[in-house]
Amino acid sequence: MQATDPGAPPAPPDALVERLFNATTAAMDLFAVYLGDRLGYYRALADGGPATSGELAQRTDTAERYAREWLEQQAVTGILAVENPHAPATERRFRLPAGYEAVLVDPDSPAAMAPMAQIFAGCVKPLPQLLEAFRTGAGVPFEDYGADLAEGQAGTTRPQFRHLLAQEWLPAMPDVHARLEANPPARVADVGMGLGWSSIAIAQAYPNVRVDGFDLDEASVAAARANAEAAGVADRVAFHVRDAGDPDLAGRYDFALAVECIHDMPNPVAVLGAMRRLVGEGGPVLIVDEKVADRFTAPGDEVERYMYDFSILHCLPVGMVEQPSAATGTVMREATMRRYAEEAGFERSRCYRSSTTSSASTA
Repeated sequence: MQATDPGAPPAPPDALVERLFNATTAAMDLFAVYLGDRLGYYRALADGGPATSGELAQRTDTAERYAREWLEQQAVTGILAVENPHAPATERRFRLPAGYEAVLVDPDSPAAMAPMAQIFAGCVKPLPQLLEAFRTGAGVPFEDYGADLAEGQAGTTRPQFRHLLAQEWLPAMPDVHARLEANPPARVADVGMGLGWSSIAIAQAYPNVRVDGFDLDEASVAAARANAEAAGVADRVAFHVRDAGDPDLAGRYDFALAVECIHDMPNPVAVLGAMRRLVGEGGPVLIVDEKVADRFTAPGDEVERYMYDFSILHCLPVGMVEQPSAATGTVMREATMRRYAEEAGFERSRCYRSSTTSSASTA
């Protein structure tokens, strides 16, 4: 995706009207996907096959009239297929098209998109507080975004942890990869681990390791513990409501990582400094963050638009709660990350880019 020529004139007003109308329809579609995901409609169609509105309502313990309207909306918008469109409304049968389960049902699929609907719902939950933050310069606490934000965020990154973390990101650090496979068991600190999927993926890929995850959000830590139990790794993965900068933790770890959270931190240099102390002098630290352009360009491509959307709705407001704040926002460019690492005392850093993220490994 290429950025629009910055010298090009703005689109005419009619084109802007069309764009915003299409954006409104797309946003409504996203909330309809949210309903289908949270009510279990997609899962019921995937597991039970085609259904009438009455059958879907029965499978999901929901009201038939609402189920019928949702099914019709999904067919009209082109997400579901209807087998007999000319039948009476209550007799129409709707199905999930082939291949759509990976997009709407499977949480480990690289194509999973239902979590995007959930994280978007979370982003707009505290709109009144967000308006006030823009007026006053204050922030919006993470907990005010609710479970949808935390769960949606975890859902969007879970497939990456499942398919990339141990397969691509960690092998790019050969010394770390070898240590995680070796004995005695390596100890890993996962800073800002959210619902714990990164810690769980490391434990599943490296059977010898012991992982401690740190996060200050109590609800996230509770959910992470439940996820570790369900994944069968709770004997080697522990989650803590604790500041990773606690001096008692210094030097205890062979490796530390932080995934898609440094840009949210009010004091990223202090966090990086704490991670440096966790692993001791010369120890390895991995920061995985958003893949953004090297410099500001306007108009930007779809990725830059996406990142700035999240920045104004969530990442910058969360990072502004504590003052003084670095006020990084989602669009943390490579030069900014390198500066933070240098100010935190790291002597060496290198950056590599995967298809979805930028990673800076520091030592």
